[in-house]
Amino acid sequence: MRFQLPHPFVLLLAAVGIAAALTWLIPAGEYQRRDDPETGRTVVIAGTYAPMAATPVGPLAALLAVPRGIIAGADVIVTILFVGGAFALLDATGALARLVGALIGVTRRPRTIVILVSLAFATLGALENMQEEIVALVPVLILLSRGLGFGSVTALAMSAGTAAVATWIAWTLAVASHDDLRQAQPVATSEPATARDGVLLALVLAPFIPYVFGVLRLDWGFNELSALFLVAGFAVGLVSGRDLATTTTGFLKGMEAMLAASLFVGVARAISLVLTDGRVIDTIVYSLAVPLAHFPGTVAALLMVPMHAVLHLPVPSVSGQAVLTMPIMAPLADLLGVSRDATVIAYQTGAGLADLVVPTNGALLAMLLSAGVPYGRWLRFAVPGALLVGVIGAIGVVLSA
Repeated sequence: MRFQLPHPFVLLLAAVGIAAALTWLIPAGEYQRRDDPETGRTVVIAGTYAPMAATPVGPLAALLAVPRGIIAGADVIVTILFVGGAFALLDATGALARLVGALIGVTRRPRTIVILVSLAFATLGALENMQEEIVALVPVLILLSRGLGFGSVTALAMSAGTAAVATWIAWTLAVASHDDLRQAQPVATSEPATARDGVLLALVLAPFIPYVFGVLRLDWGFNELSALFLVAGFAVGLVSGRDLATTTTGFLKGMEAMLAASLFVGVARAISLVLTDGRVIDTIVYSLAVPLAHFPGTVAALLMVPMHAVLHLPVPSVSGQAVLTMPIMAPLADLLGVSRDATVIAYQTGAGLADLVVPTNGALLAMLLSAGVPYGRWLRFAVPGALLVGVIGAIGVVLSA
């Protein structure tokens, strides 16, 4: 009998339970922290780790961490719901199917489309660390991927997986023809695309332009993106010919389809909350970082890659992991005579690639649920690709050390 992994929601709840159990097994300890005026974040102070009184998390506190995590991730959850609602409205008009059909009719090179879409998401990832926003785009990407003759895994690969552009895109193209999660026939429509279809697509994509500018210049976040897509959703409905009531109904119906996936992001945050409440997250970082000081500089820099990958299990936020670890790793690199560039590359390689496979990443599991891709099937695709990119990252660490 073939082994099947549990439902993603069960995986996340199990991770919360394991995190609570660890607070009873791992000694408590903390680093001192300070406010960084340049980033506006609270960062740890290297060399200040000290044991603390144990505060293990019991079963009731672990359960309460789940709604607390959902509340903590409310801004991300609302964004997924609003973006999903807007794109669902666009899909309901038939515009997406017609535009995809027109695209397929124009190009005879579906792999070129995969490359272009991958580069677009890679650019957004570089500019504003796009990840959670992709959850709401998965149905659209699947429609496009199937229209090109590929499947759901390819849809995820060319969006969520394009952090390391050249190598990952090459891996995606190499495996796309073996993507077994596809429809028997490509999605197609005999109706030609209209000028209004183009306008509707422009309306639903328009929020990304001010949002990227706002992230780079105005310190915008998910709340601003949600507000933009709230406007975009209603604009799509009204321009498509619906009245205000049917637009509202369609927008809410679109959000319903994204509810389960969006909650995964909040449940995943409960993992870090439990470890923080138990005062063991700093102990984990300390235990992983201290042994590196006993290795030669280049070897230590290379070992930072798996260290960051392992740490990404309890800290599935790439930005949160950076704030937690880099103030520790940078002075350690100075002590070992290793460049700080090497430590940054090691962090990007370890945490970035682990982000594509760890079961504690709520956004990843939400994408898999939305795409109908089993976690085990995704691992069979993503792990070899991540290892391939990891080799290139390791070379970068060595060259910059």
